[in-house]
Amino acid sequence: MKSVPMLIVVLIALVSHAATHAQAFPSRPVRLVVPYPPGGANDIIARLLAPRMSASFGQNVIVDNRGGGNTLIGSEIVAKSVPNGYTLLMIAAGHTINPSLYPKLPYDTARDFAPIVLIGDGAYVLVAHPSLGVASTAELIALARRKPGQLAYASSSTGNLTHLAAELFNALAGVKMLHVPYKGGNPAMADLLAGRVAVFFSTVAVARPHIQSGKIRGLGVTTGKRSLALPDMPTIAESGLPGYEVSGWYGLVAPAKTPKEPIARIHRAVQEALRQPEVKERLLGVGVEAVEASTEQFGKLIEREIAKWEKVVKPLGITPE
Repeated sequence: MKSVPMLIVVLIALVSHAATHAQAFPSRPVRLVVPYPPGGANDIIARLLAPRMSASFGQNVIVDNRGGGNTLIGSEIVAKSVPNGYTLLMIAAGHTINPSLYPKLPYDTARDFAPIVLIGDGAYVLVAHPSLGVASTAELIALARRKPGQLAYASSSTGNLTHLAAELFNALAGVKMLHVPYKGGNPAMADLLAGRVAVFFSTVAVARPHIQSGKIRGLGVTTGKRSLALPDMPTIAESGLPGYEVSGWYGLVAPAKTPKEPIARIHRAVQEALRQPEVKERLLGVGVEAVEASTEQFGKLIEREIAKWEKVVKPLGITPE
């Protein structure tokens, strides 16, 4: 008779184990919020990864574009979602700039999100109109020092990375180039090509064909090491401005207090995708290099970036358009 209670205990344990296994993450579709309209680099990267994550999970990963408000709308949706791993946010470097631009965000960038995985580093490239007569970062700095306030640089929007990359350049080089904001990278590039502005910190994707055709000059990439997307281009740091580094990185976060299990599972699925040659090649097409980093390393990057951009934005009193 004693064997009967023991049998019941064993059966309960087996049923409990089976139920736990059945509910292993994910057991239903995952929503990937992209806080940008369709068509941009963030959207392209999300749609590149989503089907591969789906294959790894055995569940659909659904890309949900929630553009508007300089990413605030989509970010708020995720910040206030249930922290269970089923709602994710695709972020870029601008995510860490917004705390300095907006005094009253509807969420706390540092506390309301849990880092998951760093996807890649996107270099920007400092480009100049040929009429400027400079062929390196050092030559541009020398010219800007001779002509304070006379050289104009384009940006694709006030307060975004193309703007702040230039202001960081101004600060570290001790120069003053004037800001001319545009509504997008293409109109900014159009005016650079026409010679209406002197320089532009452009995405690689926008600048590369014009560099290759000789219509503009590439002076250096913004990242700490040379970019595979422009392998022959020196870094700005090595070509005249030591210590300069700006990365247009991309990553995934979840609502704060998301359990470790789904975070680890998502991290593993994304890293598996990033090791695929086809994925690496397509990322390079938009100027992004796949990165392998732990969740903890990604969290530290976010902390550093928030502090870094605060030091650039706050003293200048930059506000979004």
